[in-house]
Amino acid sequence: MIRFLLACAGVCALLSPAVSTQAFGGPPPPPVSWEQRLGEELPLEATFLDHDGEEVALGDCFGDRPVILALVYYECPMLCNLVLDGLVRALDEVAFDAGDDFEVVVVSIDPGETPELARGRRDHYLEAYGRAGTEDAWTFLIGDDDTIRALTRAVGYGYTYVPETDEYAHPAGVTVVTPEGRISRVLFGADFEPRDMRLALVEASEGAIGSAVDAVLLRCFFYDPAKGRYGFAIMSSLRILGVVTVLVLGGFVTRMLLRDRRRQPVEGAA
Repeated sequence: MIRFLLACAGVCALLSPAVSTQAFGGPPPPPVSWEQRLGEELPLEATFLDHDGEEVALGDCFGDRPVILALVYYECPMLCNLVLDGLVRALDEVAFDAGDDFEVVVVSIDPGETPELARGRRDHYLEAYGRAGTEDAWTFLIGDDDTIRALTRAVGYGYTYVPETDEYAHPAGVTVVTPEGRISRVLFGADFEPRDMRLALVEASEGAIGSAVDAVLLRCFFYDPAKGRYGFAIMSSLRILGVVTVLVLGGFVTRMLLRDRRRQPVEGAA
């Protein structure tokens, strides 16, 4: 039921104002969108303040590992918490470790928020993640409006400030970015499949992390940009199954031939 409600929330967040008004009546909701820009380079030179109040360039958060980027705001009453909760739940079921295999960067879309708010949310999610020695891999940032807009434009993340409630209408999801700062995958929603998170990280790392099993899974599953999820690739899976079947049959035949050869000298001597 929770996944169903979250899925409905994600769909509603991405509906156009006209469709949403026709479906639910009343005034149109604030415009919200997410235009995937796979391959787009993030503004790595953009400067923010981190959770300790130190000025950092976005590029300082990148190195030789993929980065999970979450665009939220720290005083969000609901959806941002659901996104970050869902992210931690998915990462908890992924064998990769923050710091060793990937980084997490969370950026507030509210230019009025403070390092103290960022630090409080970081402390909360570090405790929820619960893996010792990963503190340096989690960075929570704030910035001015121009800097935030430069980043959200690059990601294709469309949000709107609602002055009547002093809140932001925004989509839900996370962006997986290559170590070089290019958008690799976007996972929509607030309830992420651990398999999708793992495959997105493997793809963003270009095989630097993951196993041979992950390489096979990437042939069995394909990324669907429209859904922001991985789907089952029937033809690729059938090809892999065909190859495995041939190898198994080949091994069986080879074993039978070798057994017959070992028997022949014995039968000739008799």
